[in-house]
Amino acid sequence: MTGELNWAAWLYFLIIFLWTPPHFWALAMMIQQDYAKVGVPMLPVIAGDEPTAKQIWLYTLLLIPVTLLMVYPLHELGAVYAVIALGLGAVFIAKAWALLQTPSDQQVARSLFKYSILYMMLLSAGMVIDSLPVTRQLIASFSDNLTTVLINLPLG
Repeated sequence: MTGELNWAAWLYFLIIFLWTPPHFWALAMMIQQDYAKVGVPMLPVIAGDEPTAKQIWLYTLLLIPVTLLMVYPLHELGAVYAVIALGLGAVFIAKAWALLQTPSDQQVARSLFKYSILYMMLLSAGMVIDSLPVTRQLIASFSDNLTTVLINLPLG
């Protein structure tokens, strides 16, 4: 505890901020008839499935590179997190693309919604795993061993 909010904390807030629309709009696409019945003006109710899927796509495209800012330029997290963030992000983009292709398919919206929960949980877990001293030691050891192997390779 430092009593301050550093850039990493603000970036984590931004990640959650960008994750929230795809998560909740996918849910709203699944249950839009219920929202319409009670007069809740969620995006799918007031704009329709196609504009909602486009917004989900745009927010997802913004989210993925923002998650990598933890690695560069902030240098708060390292390679383990970067691999996790890229893998999770690739799946998120694929699911958002599938929804963009078939915006009225509630099963695709359900799949995106469920995945968004898993995505945020695993992304956060990746932050923790990457920050562990044992992870940092393993990466440093791997890097040292790889350097030794590469230096000793016969060239030519």
